[in-house]
Amino acid sequence: MSKLIIFSAPSGAGKSTIVRHMLERDLNLQFSISATSRLPRGEEKNGVEYFFLTPQEFKDKIADGDFLEYEEVYPDKFYGTLKSEVDRILAEGKNVVFDIDCIGGLNVKHKYGDRALSIFVMPPSVQTLRERLEKRGTDAPQVIEKRLAKAEYEMSFASKFDVIIQNDNFDRAKEEVYRAIKEFTTPSSGAAISKSR
Repeated sequence: MSKLIIFSAPSGAGKSTIVRHMLERDLNLQFSISATSRLPRGEEKNGVEYFFLTPQEFKDKIADGDFLEYEEVYPDKFYGTLKSEVDRILAEGKNVVFDIDCIGGLNVKHKYGDRALSIFVMPPSVQTLRERLEKRGTDAPQVIEKRLAKAEYEMSFASKFDVIIQNDNFDRAKEEVYRAIKEFTTPSSGAAISKSR
C-alpha cells in the first residue's frame, strides 16, 4: 500500500533541498503539487510548481470540500492540497510527498494516521536560520524578521511530528531522512525478517 510522507520546517531550514534529493532516490516517491491563489512568479508554470487558481476558484473548491488541507496565509492568498492530486498519485501506486507548513502537515497526518510519516526538518538554530535567509539575499530585513518570528512559532510544533531531523549537517540529515522513509515504506514483513536474524 502506498504511503504519505509529510515534510514541514521553518523557511530556510533546508527542507526543499532534502525533498528534491529524496525524489531522486529509490523510494517510489511523487511530489504532491499544492494549489495557490497567488500569481505565478518568474518561470513558474501551472501544474508544475503549483496549481494556480484565482481567489474565487480557491474559495469555491473549499466550499466543495476539494482540499485535504488549506490555509489563508494573507487575505485572499491561499495555499492548499487538493484531494484529487493525492488520490491520483496513490492510484498510480506511488508514495506521496508533501512539502507543507506545520499545521497543514499535522492535519494530513491526522487524516491518514499510520499511513503517513510526518518529518520535521529542524534548523541548527535561529541564528543559523537568520544567516541562511540573509545569504539568500531575496528578502528585505523586516521580511527576514517576520520569517524568523514565524520560524520560532513553527519550531514549537516539532514534537508533534513522527521524526525530527536536525539539519546541522546536510549529508547526515539527508541520509537520516532516507533511512526513515525507506524503513516506513518497506513492507513490514521485510522488517520482521531483519529483526529475527
